[in-house]
Amino acid sequence: MTYIHQDKIKLLEEKANLMRQDLIKSLLEAGSGHSAGSLGFMDVFCALFFHILKYDSKNPDWDERDRFFLSHGHIAPGLYTAMAYAGYFPKEELKTLRKFGSRLQGHPHRGSLPGLESTSGPLGQGLSQAIGAALAAKLDNKKHRIYCAMSDGEQDEGQIWEAVLLAAKYKLNNLTAILDRNNIQIDGYTEDVLPLDSLAEKYKAFGWYVLEIDGHNMEEIVNACEEAKAVFEKPTMIIARTIPGKGVDFMEFKYEWHGKPPNEEEAKEALKELRTLGGKIHSEHE
Repeated sequence: MTYIHQDKIKLLEEKANLMRQDLIKSLLEAGSGHSAGSLGFMDVFCALFFHILKYDSKNPDWDERDRFFLSHGHIAPGLYTAMAYAGYFPKEELKTLRKFGSRLQGHPHRGSLPGLESTSGPLGQGLSQAIGAALAAKLDNKKHRIYCAMSDGEQDEGQIWEAVLLAAKYKLNNLTAILDRNNIQIDGYTEDVLPLDSLAEKYKAFGWYVLEIDGHNMEEIVNACEEAKAVFEKPTMIIARTIPGKGVDFMEFKYEWHGKPPNEEEAKEALKELRTLGGKIHSEHE
């Protein structure tokens, strides 16, 4: 069963590509920031902000909004890009990323930018924050949903697994977590640093409903989030397999790009690849 029309999928794919281009520009302007994860999770950001999440960017504190928590705050450049496209602030402000006095700090800061549900940066914290929001919604008989994006590297953190147990105990079926399974972290490949697989079996054993998807397939992303709404007795974990540096050939799969921005020449090459879809189409910008 599919929950999204093919025409909408095409529109989302095109928007995600444009968002990646603006992301590259903001990273270049900043001279710092995290490239690989921000590019890799952009399709999920796009699906969330332009099909899945219920929100009003002109009224960011709307009580009935869905809550989205970004636990791996280092991919904030990707989140900011999605929020700018969603109308939370002007796209031109993306050029202020990581600059002194900017609202677009290196990691999300709730007090600086409307629309952020939490401050994030230290890994392992976001799921606990999201669980608090999910419990509060249950106590208040609210119908909105809670979404939490996490990195695979932060699965090394003990607090994650304490939170996983608690969410299962309280049967938080209003909570959907999306795990960015890109297999890299700052020190190298996850399976070299601290082997994680099988994450699906671990989460099932801890009492979660688990789905595994291609994190670059819009239809699979949307279908998984919709399927989660039909789960009544458990929280849902969506393991989204993503390619770090997606769309930029010289960044893809390379952990060295975890926390590195492109220089001017690299940005030029990255934009050319994105505009031509890796050479599949002729670019009018050439």
